[in-house]
Amino acid sequence: MSLVTEVFGREYAGVYDAIYRNKDYEREVDLIERILRRHGLDGQRRVLDLGCGTGGHAVLLARRGHAVLGVDRSSAMLELAREKVAAEPPECTVAFCQGDIRQLDLGRRFEVVLMMFTVLGYQREDVDLSATLATVRRHIAPGGLFIFDVWNGLAVLASGPSDRLVTVVEGAGRITRKTRAELDLSRHLCNVYFDLERTNSDGQVKQWREVHVMRYYFAEELKAALLRSDLELLNLRSFPDDERPADERAWNVVGVARAKEADPTKFANDGVAR
Repeated sequence: MSLVTEVFGREYAGVYDAIYRNKDYEREVDLIERILRRHGLDGQRRVLDLGCGTGGHAVLLARRGHAVLGVDRSSAMLELAREKVAAEPPECTVAFCQGDIRQLDLGRRFEVVLMMFTVLGYQREDVDLSATLATVRRHIAPGGLFIFDVWNGLAVLASGPSDRLVTVVEGAGRITRKTRAELDLSRHLCNVYFDLERTNSDGQVKQWREVHVMRYYFAEELKAALLRSDLELLNLRSFPDDERPADERAWNVVGVARAKEADPTKFANDGVAR
């Protein structure tokens, strides 16, 4: 088995949507809009989707009238996202660009900044987390919201990761992903090993491995990190069912933060996305 070191490279991008075909993006977009209404941002909004992947959230938000810009560092994932947009009507206002969310500066601000599907969990070192949250703060318009989901440290420690097997049939082809994970308790990290096999319709077999290192978070840790970037944590609830608390039963949690009043010397860019 060859080792694929590029996370979210072309091989994984090619099976990504198939593996996650049962992920309920519609329900998650419903949740995003419910959060926006709850905080006075109902109606169509300007949305920045950081770590947008293949555009699962971005395209659905654009269908509902939001103006969306998706950013991802994986060119392979963005190719698939653009293919989805090509099939949408012209009024579906969504665009994509490639970039590192730790360094991004678009010179514009948005009413909503998203970081969904545990993108924040890939910021495994404090320096990466700080840089990413600075990007979020740099792009939020006055009164805007930052919405994100992460793994909940309480649940990770309570239940621990488990081995998993996913098999997807595509016509005469098949995709199999075996997952094994190990915790690094001292660093709040989970090393996730994906062993993948793709059998094409002609019988050709491709096998490879990816290692995804995921960071899990505790509420106070998140709150402190956000505050260092002048972001205030407003809420942290179970995800995608935000009616439940972010307790040890909720492996995934959704957070909502708002930009604090800015020091004008600290954030000089006042551009607003149009």
